[in-house]
Amino acid sequence: MDITTLRSIATVLAFLALIGVTVWTLGRNKKGLEEAANLPFADEDDMPSKQPVEKSNHE
Repeated sequence: MDITTLRSIATVLAFLALIGVTVWTLGRNKKGLEEAANLPFADEDDMPSKQPVEKSNHE
């Protein structure tokens, strides 16, 4: 087995990993992706309320 064969195998495995991650990511929560995509177009009334961040004084 020479270096060209190893490089070819590595390229095919990397491509399959890329396809796998893409399918896994896009196959998940489509509603959440659509909501995130529409956030720039939402009015302030439609946006989720922001929770105040509590600051702690650990001195």
